[in-house]
Amino acid sequence: MIGKREPKQPGPKQAAERVHVVVERPDGTRLVRLPAPRWLVSAVVGLLGLLLVAGGAWYRDYSSLRSSRAEFSALEARLADQQRLLEGFQQRVARIRTEVDGWRGLHDRIWQPFGPDAGQDRRGSAVGGRGTATVDVDGDEGGAVADEVERLAAVVTAEGQGLQSLERFLGRVGRVLATLPSRWPVRGPVNSEFGRRSSPWQDDSVEVHSGLDIGVVRGTPVIAPAPGMVIYAGQHAEYGVTLIIDHGNDIKTLYGHLTRVGVQSEQKVERGQVVAFTGNTGRSSGPHLHYEIQVKGSPVNPRSYLWD
Repeated sequence: MIGKREPKQPGPKQAAERVHVVVERPDGTRLVRLPAPRWLVSAVVGLLGLLLVAGGAWYRDYSSLRSSRAEFSALEARLADQQRLLEGFQQRVARIRTEVDGWRGLHDRIWQPFGPDAGQDRRGSAVGGRGTATVDVDGDEGGAVADEVERLAAVVTAEGQGLQSLERFLGRVGRVLATLPSRWPVRGPVNSEFGRRSSPWQDDSVEVHSGLDIGVVRGTPVIAPAPGMVIYAGQHAEYGVTLIIDHGNDIKTLYGHLTRVGVQSEQKVERGQVVAFTGNTGRSSGPHLHYEIQVKGSPVNPRSYLWD
């Protein structure tokens, strides 16, 4: 396209300056020749320039918008993943809280037999809150989760202190339990229980049996049910060859109708040690072991102590 300016025409009023717009082929052949006012050509050229500038700005904004949209999509997907992780975390916190609450009930059941004051120091000032974290009105879900974790940590700390207290208490109780005659001295059927029974020696007579009569063959080893000190080993008018062991804490065990005793007076014995052998001595109708537990000098039911 070639533009040519026409020469000015003389006169008192010159004609408006015009520009000819010529369209030619590459070989020089003219196709179109359009005359147009100069101002119109300038306006068209300016408009085209403005359109180019506006188009470039629009394309730049469009490219930026596409990039931002892609980043937003990626951020939205990442947010969804984090939301799923957060929900899973909340569920795990709820399960842990349930488990910790179960510990608390277990602690209460463990402490109950020892009285209401036994485990007072196991409780801290911390208390539990909600079971799961919730979203705040302002969307501060992270703050709610942090608060729930803080509450859970406080409860776990309190329960940990309770466990330490329980461990110390059971350590003291365990030393006492270790001295209790909790094992059977022999294994066999119980021919006669503790308490009132019909007398095997007098018809139509009732007597109080002070122990358990355990049926075993003659010569069965008798083991010590707990550690202690032998305080008597010898003959007894009713029980024949008899052994008595002092286990401390005002608890003694008596073994009657023995064939022989394997320990001596003032000898220490350990739990599970063979101390005697069963027989049929004294006032007895057949081979068996008379086993008796005395607390502060009075017979008690041995079954209250036996669990092993």
